[in-house]
Formats: sequence, structure tokens, C-alpha cells
Amino acid sequence: MLTPGNLKEIGEIMNKTQAMRELKSVGTAQNREVYPRHGVQGELFGVSYANLEKLRKKIGTDHALARALWATANHDARILASMIADPAEISAADVDAWVADLDNYVVADAFVGLVARSPLAHSRMKKWVRSKKEFVASAGWGLLAQLTGSPELSDDDLLGHLQTIESKIHAAPNHARHSMNQALICIGVRGPALRAEALAAAKRVGVVEVDHGQTSCKTPDAADYIRKTVAHQKQMAARRKKKKKKKKKKAKAARRPRAGRA
Repeated sequence: MLTPGNLKEIGEIMNKTQAMRELKSVGTAQNREVYPRHGVQGELFGVSYANLEKLRKKIGTDHALARALWATANHDARILASMIADPAEISAADVDAWVADLDNYVVADAFVGLVARSPLAHSRMKKWVRSKKEFVASAGWGLLAQLTGSPELSDDDLLGHLQTIESKIHAAPNHARHSMNQALICIGVRGPALRAEALAAAKRVGVVEVDHGQTSCKTPDAADYIRKTVAHQKQMAARRKKKKKKKKKKAKAARRPRAGRA
């Protein structure tokens, strides 16, 4: 039972009207001007991600509220919906309806982050990468990028996707090209077994042209990004190894008997 004493502990229960009121109260004119440059359309309050995160923490997981917020079609409400929805509860009907609503990469990326944590991730990835619709395809390739570390995807599976990327990336819709490039990078970073294939594919693909509108966003060179990421991973692994060795040496010294005092 909810009481004033335990309400704070489990998070504040909020309905759609209250959530929309809170979103509107923290929106800014500056963000309402900036977000459309990133392709955001329709109604928006211009809420910063810092404030969205505060609201997420305040609400916690509330799948019913997430559905209600998504249905408003308000940009900020849909971002928040993606943050508070329950990936374990989201249904096939939910994801199929929501993916059809995607009309900009900002919401698409938030949506992909939710679906990637759900049991539907692999089935929808396989379906959406074949779509001709820009943001559905973008969601599919974005999912693949997030799932490349999954044991459910074999090296042969990823080689097949790599061949598709190489043969179709330049003819794909605008933002789908960016997501395909990200998937290529993630395949190359997965491990040594696929790295040479990914680097060779990236070289053959060459420059991937993506119109990012009136923003400073860029689509990175895949081969260069793979090499830099792998180098960083090796550097971090070496630091962890050194730190572990130092900690082990310190623990060994602590166990060594000390000489008695004269």
C-alpha cells in the first residue's frame, strides 16, 4: 500500500497530464529552436536531456505511462516514453506501432535503445534492416549495431550483414546510411575474427555521404573509427592489467611478516 512515508522510496506516481505539465515547465525556447535542426518535427517543448533524465529517475519504470506519452506525438514525451517503458513488458504490437511513427533520428535512436533491451530485439532487427522506409531501416541497423556483441549473432551472421552493408549502403535512405555505417564499425570492433573483413569492406565502401541538416554532426570514416576504438580498447586493457598487477603486489606485501622491533 502507498503511504506518504514510502511514496518517496518507490518513486512518484504520475499520470499523463502531470508528466506533460512537467515536461512543458522545463522546456526552453533555445531547445525549441535547436531540435528542429536535427529533424525533429511537430509539437515539442524543448526539454534538455538532463531534465529528461531527472524525470526518468522521478518516474522510474511505468509502461502504461510510456504508452500514453507516446500516443501524444509530442517529441519530448516520446523521448521520455522510451526512457520509462519496460523492455520486458513491451509487446510486438507496441514496437510495430511505434516504429511506424518514427520521423527523425533523435526519437529513432531513443526507441532503438529501448528495443535493444527487449526480447524482441533480434526478430525486429532482422525485419527492419530490410525496410525501404528511412527511419524503420535506420532503427534496424541501429539495433544491429547494439547487438553485435550478442552471442545470438554468429560471425557468419555478421558477415552476411557486412555484405549487405557493402552492397546497399550508398543506395539506402539518408539516415539509414548513417546507421549502416555504425553497424559496420561495431562489427569491426566485435573481435579480431571479423576485423579484417570489416576494414576491407569499409575501404571498398569509401566515404558515406549523409545529410545531417543544419548541424555539425558527421558520419565517421568506418575504418579509421574501428582502428581508433580498438587501439583505445587495448590501451584500457593494458591499464587494467597494470592496476591489477599493482594491487596484487600490494596485497602480497601486506601479507609478508614484518620484522620485530628491537
